[in-house]
Amino acid sequence: MNIESVSAKEKAAAKTAANQMESSGHRAGNSRRGIRVRMYRQGLGDCFLITLPKADRGNCFVMIDCGVILGTPEAGTKMRRVVEDISTVTGGNLDLLVATHEHWDHLSGFLQAQDLFEKLAVKQVWLSWTEDPDDGLGKELRNEHIALRNGLAAASVRMRLGGSANNRLDSMLEFFGAKGQGTTSDALKFVKTLCRPQDLHYCRPSDPPRILPQTSARFYVLGPPHDKKMIMKYNPSKAHPETYGLAMVESRAFQLMSNSGGRDAPFDNVQQIPLAATVGVEFFRRHYWGADQDYPDDGDQEWRRIDSEWLDQASSLALQLDNATNNTSLALAIELEDGDVLLFAADAQVGNWLSWQELSWKDSQGKLISGPDLLKRTVLYKVGHHCSHNATLREKGLEQMESLFWALIPVDHAMALKKGWGKMPLPELERALKEKTQGRLIRVDDAALSAAAANGGATMTDLFIEVGL
Repeated sequence: MNIESVSAKEKAAAKTAANQMESSGHRAGNSRRGIRVRMYRQGLGDCFLITLPKADRGNCFVMIDCGVILGTPEAGTKMRRVVEDISTVTGGNLDLLVATHEHWDHLSGFLQAQDLFEKLAVKQVWLSWTEDPDDGLGKELRNEHIALRNGLAAASVRMRLGGSANNRLDSMLEFFGAKGQGTTSDALKFVKTLCRPQDLHYCRPSDPPRILPQTSARFYVLGPPHDKKMIMKYNPSKAHPETYGLAMVESRAFQLMSNSGGRDAPFDNVQQIPLAATVGVEFFRRHYWGADQDYPDDGDQEWRRIDSEWLDQASSLALQLDNATNNTSLALAIELEDGDVLLFAADAQVGNWLSWQELSWKDSQGKLISGPDLLKRTVLYKVGHHCSHNATLREKGLEQMESLFWALIPVDHAMALKKGWGKMPLPELERALKEKTQGRLIRVDDAALSAAAANGGATMTDLFIEVGL
């Protein structure tokens, strides 16, 4: 829905919601502290600009991600417009640039507007420890991801040549770029060049909180955990589901290739890779059939699922690759001077979130600050993974956010439907967020919600929505 299409009925509902916001008495919405969070409206993808006040009365600018999903109409034009706005607002100076993880809908803009980024002065760049070339576990995870991507890409080519193209598989591979447009690896390489080598930081949860020069905000690294087991935990437990809308789902229901079709996952069509497509592909020979076997002996397995031996460890290969990358997301909690917290979870999934419960740091006075404490004081939440099923926990997530005031969802439901992701955003989670924030929920693609936000103190244009705190 376009902003311009707001009906009279929607405007009335927005006015009611705005009145409720005003009556709440919370300081958010009036930007009294000079803190602003701008969410860009380029489509299904993340790009945020945070403004923090400096002691010298200037502004500190923090940019988190810059991308839009492959297949977005006029994607390059939209992303260039976003970066031009960022350049104007910041005066061409970024104090901090954060790239959370290697997915196209978070990184594409760095290639689509590369020449514009080259004109920006970037003081620091932060990436997850998973991108650190000197980190052993990070190197292991990257090698595994590369093997998965290469294997799936080879299978996709064989299937197309055989006349049995798998659109869902191709759609999943699009998260890493496309021929002629560059790849997410290219984007990350470029991001690393935007600051001096000594100002490129690979962030870990074990890091002490960081304070940017002349600001009072503290940046806590929540994730990803330096623990492969937790990174590989993408989905809720069967016995005790931690997320919304999945109480009856077993592990197979999450699989891109499952018989159930993953009805509660955003990827909800039945898809299989035919056996013939895997023959002769080195990845499948080593990881699936065995090093000494080019083709399985059983004649009745022509449509055997390629991940059937991994059911107890991961979902399908395609969805495993997507989830594994999401779960390497650099998640940040920004603690403001008065103790309020801004939470940017990127696309972190279950294991990443659960690891925050065990985190703790000491502040300058020796006071213990824990992960749950930061969640308790969260007033603004950038909703994880476009409000999908396994990117916001219930008890150890949203229910801990006792102070939540704003929830921001960078989602385009129409585009999600085109991609076959019918549960993005997840209705159960969206309802919970709306209730938790008393209606202060912003979706970039929802005119009524956006109008309510504007009446409640946010700034709204066709390019962005900005809230003040």
